[in-house]
Amino acid sequence: MTQGIKDLQPTRLEKALVARSLTKGQLASLVGVASSTVTKWCKGDQYPEAQTFNRLASILNVEAEWLTRPALPPVSDPLFRSNALALKTARAKLFERANWAQDLAALLAQHVDYPALNLPERDFLAPEDITDAEIEAAAEECRKRWQLGRLPIQDLVLAAESAGILVVREETDIATIEGLSSWSSLLGLPIVLLSADKANGFRSRFDLAHEIGHLVLHKHIPPSPDRDRYNLMEKQAHHFAGALLLPAETFADDVRVPVNLDNLLILKQRWGVSAAAMLMRLHRIGLISDEEKDMLFKRRSARWGAKAEPFDEKWETEKPRLLRRTIELLISVGVLTNESVVRYVGLSARDIEQLCGLREGYFSSPPQVVELATLRHNKVAAHTSQKVANGESAQVMSLTNFRR
Repeated sequence: MTQGIKDLQPTRLEKALVARSLTKGQLASLVGVASSTVTKWCKGDQYPEAQTFNRLASILNVEAEWLTRPALPPVSDPLFRSNALALKTARAKLFERANWAQDLAALLAQHVDYPALNLPERDFLAPEDITDAEIEAAAEECRKRWQLGRLPIQDLVLAAESAGILVVREETDIATIEGLSSWSSLLGLPIVLLSADKANGFRSRFDLAHEIGHLVLHKHIPPSPDRDRYNLMEKQAHHFAGALLLPAETFADDVRVPVNLDNLLILKQRWGVSAAAMLMRLHRIGLISDEEKDMLFKRRSARWGAKAEPFDEKWETEKPRLLRRTIELLISVGVLTNESVVRYVGLSARDIEQLCGLREGYFSSPPQVVELATLRHNKVAAHTSQKVANGESAQVMSLTNFRR
């Protein structure tokens, strides 16, 4: 076995390759070694010399020390919101991004407490066991737990984060996958990763509601390669999303009969849901027939096309806050410095900015901040009496205090 940096963790190296969409051969060419050498590194049969090791970290755009940390337990196999064209390599890349989000959140959790998990508990073991009535009941319970009432949800990301869901929204450059949801055994919390590639606030809201449906309904059901079962689970998550965003009774009261597209455009801006999704919900709750639904969808396509709708730009895309404000809090009270965050996390500054929803260049010039999370007293007791940006002591703060 060749001598070298023996602290290199082969698992971290292999996962970094996936996250960076690099093959072993491509990495070998960039580092200047044989492909077989990289294969040996990934198997732990050989280790790079110090200079090569530093070049390796630079190419992967991570801290060299990050490659020596023991790998953490991965998140559960994700349920992807994607179409049939989504490539295996694209899924693998986003899975590793979700793992990076978990690792980052776990490091921050050494200093803060995240909101407690507050989701309906269901123990379904197969999608075939889930009835329409149970989906409606689960969505209604979710609204009750989150104290949302029966009116339009003003900010679904805020509600989800308040319920202990870690939400990441970033540009993925993978148009065929709109989101994924996983569970972190390390944190005891779920993680939802949403694609920001399509700047449509209505679609992003529905994608999040869809992933919440997976978390509630399919927590104990592993992803299946069976296409029919996958499609059934997707339909159930769609049903849940519609029920969560558009509660039957109050939504139905808002709808003029006979249903027309112009009225739905008005309701779109009130409920934050696309006309297409509202048509599906109206059909689900029996306000329009099969024939009426088909006719209205044909009119919609004729007027606006298959994908875009009027006013798509009128709903500001809801942005995650939890990880961003946790970083801001820890910097503001001096637990971490602006310069030390990247070194502490181990990923590149841009990776951290994307995963946490921070503006590009944040670590070059961080803005004035407000606090979010609860500092751990046993970790940073010396800081808990220190005044933060708004003049208050660090304390437990509810996410519901932060509105758009």
